[in-house]
Amino acid sequence: IPQDHPARDMQDTFWLRQKIKSGNKEENLSLRSQTSAMQARYMQKHKPPFRIIAPGKCFRNEATDTTHEHTFYQFEALVVGDNINVGHLKFTAEKFFSEFFKQKVKVRLRPSYFPFTEPSFEFDINCLVCGGKGCRACKGTGWLELGGAGMVNQNVFVAAGYPRNRYTGFAWGFGFERLAMMKYKIDDVRLFHSGDLRFIKQF
Repeated sequence: IPQDHPARDMQDTFWLRQKIKSGNKEENLSLRSQTSAMQARYMQKHKPPFRIIAPGKCFRNEATDTTHEHTFYQFEALVVGDNINVGHLKFTAEKFFSEFFKQKVKVRLRPSYFPFTEPSFEFDINCLVCGGKGCRACKGTGWLELGGAGMVNQNVFVAAGYPRNRYTGFAWGFGFERLAMMKYKIDDVRLFHSGDLRFIKQF
């Protein structure tokens, strides 16, 4: 596999041909594939406890389908303090989505891997487009993956200058477009960037 092939990168990063000078060397530029970098920047300047959100535009060099698009907006959340655990993560997600959708929403956590959290999860909500019966949006499963989550890895805290094992926290990120899919019962995320006026005029 060539060095610049997207299969070599977990996030299917878009690398740009343009380079920038950094000190005595040139470095490659990439479009951000997630908003997680905001966590590190915040932690370097603030001490716990804190709760932050960081929305932003993301780009991924990946195959598109009904729930994946190359350009999307992501919403990142980070909570750090004393004795934060997975129960707090799940409760916060369920509360947020239930308030946003004005109805009870079930959240399912599935084991996954992300470099900066341990344990890591993909999180899904029950499909609100079809009521869990199975449709194009949920690919017939009754669940829609909204994003990734996990407990912040202690190495991240150490890199931010915090003492190891002093704090715990969770992070999660999800796509705004997937929220809109559920809220307005849209079965294909690609419609948001299609430029199709028939779609846009509905709003």
